[in-house]
Amino acid sequence: MRIRVSAVLLLTSLLFAGMVAAEDEQQPAKMSAENRAAARAALEEFNSLIGGWRGVGQVRRGSNRGAWLEQAEWVWQLKSDQPALRYVVEKGNQLKTAKLTYDPESKSYTLEAVLPDGAKRNYVGQVEDDKLVLQSPADADGTVYRITVTRLNEKRTLVLFQKRGAKQKRFGRVAEVGYTRQGTKLAEVGGGSPECIVTGGKGTSTIDYKGKTYYLCCSGCREAFLDDPEGIIADAKERLKKKRAKKAAAAKKNS
Repeated sequence: MRIRVSAVLLLTSLLFAGMVAAEDEQQPAKMSAENRAAARAALEEFNSLIGGWRGVGQVRRGSNRGAWLEQAEWVWQLKSDQPALRYVVEKGNQLKTAKLTYDPESKSYTLEAVLPDGAKRNYVGQVEDDKLVLQSPADADGTVYRITVTRLNEKRTLVLFQKRGAKQKRFGRVAEVGYTRQGTKLAEVGGGSPECIVTGGKGTSTIDYKGKTYYLCCSGCREAFLDDPEGIIADAKERLKKKRAKKAAAAKKNS
């Protein structure tokens, strides 16, 4: 009888030890105080993102086809062992929620994202030229996804979504969301005044490029122009072309 009881106790102990070991494997190792401080310092680089934002999403820059509006908010998450920034999107087309963390050991950022359909996708990356560039591992089809966060200033942020197929060499644009901090007034629509080359709003300052002068409505548009002047100019020409066509159609209809 004693042998049987001892065997049962031994088996129970082994099972309990196995359960504890399995649970320990599932739990991430706690960060040291030094690493936690380093992770928080790295995330503080993005303090300008904290708060609420109004977003305008576009599949193609300058086109309203497939465009959408969304609300987003960045908040600190400091109660857990690992500091993080949480990103929550309302009516988002590309993301639903996400958590941004930093690993001092690998010196890289990780974005754990939940997509609008509930699927999950992780991205890893670093800061490149003041932009946070995050890339996912290839999925079952060999597709790689990339997110680029560009902070134009305290009031404007761009988030670019791209992907690259298994047989493709370059990333292609999926969509881009331009965020304006909540509580910030949008540029006024120009009426007889020079128009901003970026938004079409009222131009209040100028910038020279290849011998020509262009108008801008704010510092955010200036940085956007400097980031991609040829793309901005091409979009503005297309916008002007459509505006003239619409005006001509209206004049013809009223004649």
